[in-house]
Amino acid sequence: MEPFCNQTLCQIDFTRNSIELAVIYSAIFIVSFTMNCLTLWPIILQVKQRNILGIYLLSLSISDIFYVLTIPLWVLYYYNDHTWTLSWASCYLSGFIFYSNVYISILLLCCISLDRYLAVVYPIESQGFRRPGKAVQVSLLIFLVIFALHLPVLIGSITQDGGHKTDNQTCFEHIPLIRPVAIGNYFRFVAGFLLPLLVLIFSYQRIFKGVRKSLTLGAEQKAKVKLLSILVITIFVICFGPYHIILLLRTINFTLNNCSCDFEQAVHLYFNISLALSSLNSAVDPILYVLVSNGVKKDLRKTFTSLRYVGFAKGQTTKGSPISLTKTTALIGHV
Repeated sequence: MEPFCNQTLCQIDFTRNSIELAVIYSAIFIVSFTMNCLTLWPIILQVKQRNILGIYLLSLSISDIFYVLTIPLWVLYYYNDHTWTLSWASCYLSGFIFYSNVYISILLLCCISLDRYLAVVYPIESQGFRRPGKAVQVSLLIFLVIFALHLPVLIGSITQDGGHKTDNQTCFEHIPLIRPVAIGNYFRFVAGFLLPLLVLIFSYQRIFKGVRKSLTLGAEQKAKVKLLSILVITIFVICFGPYHIILLLRTINFTLNNCSCDFEQAVHLYFNISLALSSLNSAVDPILYVLVSNGVKKDLRKTFTSLRYVGFAKGQTTKGSPISLTKTTALIGHV
């Protein structure tokens, strides 16, 4: 086995299903952008009310929105058969944002589950820790840690490509893997997927157990908690499971035989589909966590009601006094 592997040995058919991938990412962009925009204001209202869950949701939305804004670049990339036609700075930045968003989202989902766990199981004991200021600090720490961990990967990719990067090449698709990335993949699988999954399972299992013993909650409320617990874990596994499992298999294959391209050729399409599934999380986050949150759902409903009211009132201005900008602002501000 040779100590180094020449990437040109792997001949991947990048034209295979490129259009389908471009269509999938286009659909993800439309849904993600729409849902994140619709739910951003209600989440901000929750933050203004010093709602701890709202702070984590806002952090999640910020991370998702930054990634969603890069999706059109990936649509163009797949449409051009995995060919990056833009500046290489935009390639590195888009890749950095994508991989950072994956693990920022995962850790924030863990924070949300742990916060719900403390609120349900230890409502009194956790009051000193469950504070808005602490939630802001934890969110900022997650962003900083993930950025710091991915910075060496970014620098490694730039170094690997430096000096021989030409136009019309792939972006963040090292086939086969490069050694620094392969080493980091084991850490990403354990710390970025397996441990968070165990945290989610533990948290929601304890939440459901605590709610089940509650004498104040009705059967419908208990069923809702159970459904939420199952949905969160299921969506987490669907969105992030395939990507991390295939990533682990690719890494093991590289470790055992770093010049074998047969496996890379076999899983390339499935790996790209798993990337699309992980991108789907940016659309699922607001749908799942916002719509099941009574506070945010209530604010979202009020926002739509206010907009309909303003639209109706504008149609009645010919027979009554016009609605001033001040009144409209006050109405929306009250929501």
